[in-house]
Amino acid sequence: MTTTTTSPVIPDVERRDLLAALATARAGLTRTVQGLSDEQIGERPTVSALCPGGVIKHVAAMEESWLRFVLDGPSAMNFDLPDGVTWDDLMAGTAREVPQWLVEHQNDFAVLPGETLAGILARYERVAARTEEIVAALPDLSATHPMPEAPWSEPGGEWSVRAVLMHVLAETAQHAGHADILRESLDGQRSS
Repeated sequence: MTTTTTSPVIPDVERRDLLAALATARAGLTRTVQGLSDEQIGERPTVSALCPGGVIKHVAAMEESWLRFVLDGPSAMNFDLPDGVTWDDLMAGTAREVPQWLVEHQNDFAVLPGETLAGILARYERVAARTEEIVAALPDLSATHPMPEAPWSEPGGEWSVRAVLMHVLAETAQHAGHADILRESLDGQRSS
């Protein structure tokens, strides 16, 4: 009788390093809200429309969206416009109707009534755990998908899983810097 055992999947060094760097950037971002109240995370202490809680919501939504892209390709990111609305109308603020995906994107930058710091952080933790799970299970970080059609996407462009992870890492680190400035503007505290 032969017994077969399966060993746990051990991510390669590149995966481990990318996920570790992303975890470090996430920690830098979430440190910016430690000790803030539910009211403070929605405050906009600078001329920017950004608030600390909204930055974390945005980064969580962005990471979740990009990892859906990794799994499902461009269909995971729908940037369709309502009938009769053009990108020029949308960018100029003259569109007669705003697409739902844009409303959701804008709401990601705000702390909405009933949202709490604990809830925002718990969602971000779930997104992070799902990212780790997806990346660990992928056979190849070089796998690509065509980019979704949108004005900011290069026509005919493709992104690999590796490129997506690097983009998510860069966005997270960039927004951690924004959140650090917001925190310091709120109460003088620095997270770094």
